Amino acid sequence: MDRRRKDELRQAGLAVGGGLLLTAAFPKIALAAAAWVALVPLLWALREARPAEAFRRAALFGIAHFASLLYWLVPTMVRYGGLPALPAAGILLLFASVLSLLFIAPAAAGLVLAVRRPRHLLLGLPLFWAGSEYLRSVLFTGFPWALLGTSQIGWLPLVQIADLAGPYGISAVLAAANAAVFLLLLAASGRSWQGSNLTRRAAAGSAAAAACLAAAVWGYGVWRIAETDRRAAEAPRLRVAVIQGNIAQSMKWDPAFQAATIDTYVRLSREAEAQAPELIVWPESAAPFYFLAEIPPTRRLLEGIAGSRAHFLIGAPAFELRPGGAADYFNSAFLVAPAEARVLGRYDKAHLVPYGEYTPFKEYLPFLGKMVEHVGDFTPGPEGRTLAMAGRTLGIQICYEIIFPALARALVANGAELLITITNDAWYGKSAGPYQHFALAVLRAVETRRALVRAANTGISAFIDPSGRVHEPTPLEVEAVAVRDIPLLAGRTPYVACGDLAPAAALAGAAGLALAGLRRRRREAPQKDLPLSRRSVL
Repeated sequence: MDRRRKDELRQAGLAVGGGLLLTAAFPKIALAAAAWVALVPLLWALREARPAEAFRRAALFGIAHFASLLYWLVPTMVRYGGLPALPAAGILLLFASVLSLLFIAPAAAGLVLAVRRPRHLLLGLPLFWAGSEYLRSVLFTGFPWALLGTSQIGWLPLVQIADLAGPYGISAVLAAANAAVFLLLLAASGRSWQGSNLTRRAAAGSAAAAACLAAAVWGYGVWRIAETDRRAAEAPRLRVAVIQGNIAQSMKWDPAFQAATIDTYVRLSREAEAQAPELIVWPESAAPFYFLAEIPPTRRLLEGIAGSRAHFLIGAPAFELRPGGAADYFNSAFLVAPAEARVLGRYDKAHLVPYGEYTPFKEYLPFLGKMVEHVGDFTPGPEGRTLAMAGRTLGIQICYEIIFPALARALVANGAELLITITNDAWYGKSAGPYQHFALAVLRAVETRRALVRAANTGISAFIDPSGRVHEPTPLEVEAVAVRDIPLLAGRTPYVACGDLAPAAALAGAAGLALAGLRRRRREAPQKDLPLSRRSVL
């Protein structure tokens, strides 16, 4: 019993260590190479585990990973949600546990059920990992934050397959690499997987197959970058400016600072106009009032930008009155033509932040509330709505929306030639949060083969080209202006055209393999003792 307890502690330690190693692959640490081996400790902990043990150990892996990855939620809840530190830490731990128990732990249990021969891990692990990531992206409004493939944005050739299978394709390649490393260690140590041994020759063959896959992906990426760059060089261009006002969150919604906030953005926009931009982009809620509805601040803003030759995209809240006097509130972006003194269009945020911009299930759980202050529950706008500007079609995403591949796909499917994301990451200070958020924008550009413009209140603001290169990123918490000519591409990538067929197929395949493994284990389970009347008597 003592030996079993010690062994379980060792396996739990392996799982927790693997979860922490996986976190190191993401910003701020951004040790991308860690993602190629971070699943190996988990696989080792699952080596001789039964499904229930695999579930427990993988749950620890996931909790360690998500809690260390999303640590920055705690100071956000303390500072802006008014929660004491201990309850805030408890909410983070609960959130990490839910993510782990819903996605990581079931995938590990299913893998143990489905894969009996070690060499089959080379296919099984990518199926289960990519399938679980896809499920995390769509279940309960979805949370595809820091998917495994996102860790590789610094290795551009590797992430180009996102235009074929989205971020899930990159994750599958990394999972296959992890499986190959595990198989090499398994063969070298003479250990078994689920009671089945692996020869060194078979392990070497698996590693060679994984290496060929990685080489093929890299080769595709090199070719795709060259092809995309060629198209971008021939494409029409739009000169765009991003404005980073660096308004502290504690000041942003204070009426005493409203005029100063408007004046800051007007002043920085005037600086940008010296470089003759055609479009000037302000961040999310850069205008901290109901634009067009609150007359004095609206007049101050419009007078400030009057006479500009550029169009403006301005983040601001909006509302619409319903019959009876009730109102719907929106987190919006307004496209304004100052020279014509009119608003050309408005985009309303379609995917809201749970417990940040609305409270799910509040009719059933009235004790739940939003974790941050200010405006009441928002109403979502329609997905995929684009804005027209001087013959160009713009696709807008506000803050949290950039984490969802499907929203960017919908914009491009509706004709967007340029993606623009506006955000306010001031909530998270200089923690890893803004860096992790920014990394997601890189993959949206690659998946859709669209240039992407990012304007953030306190940073990171930048331009991302259709191959995923980052241009002119701004530091955090400084005022900044950046101007660049942006290529406008057309056409649809396979990922835009086909959507998530590949990860959905991976999820279906993983579920089918797990069910088949469960039936097999039941058939092979030892039969219970027969009744005494039917026992053989010697």
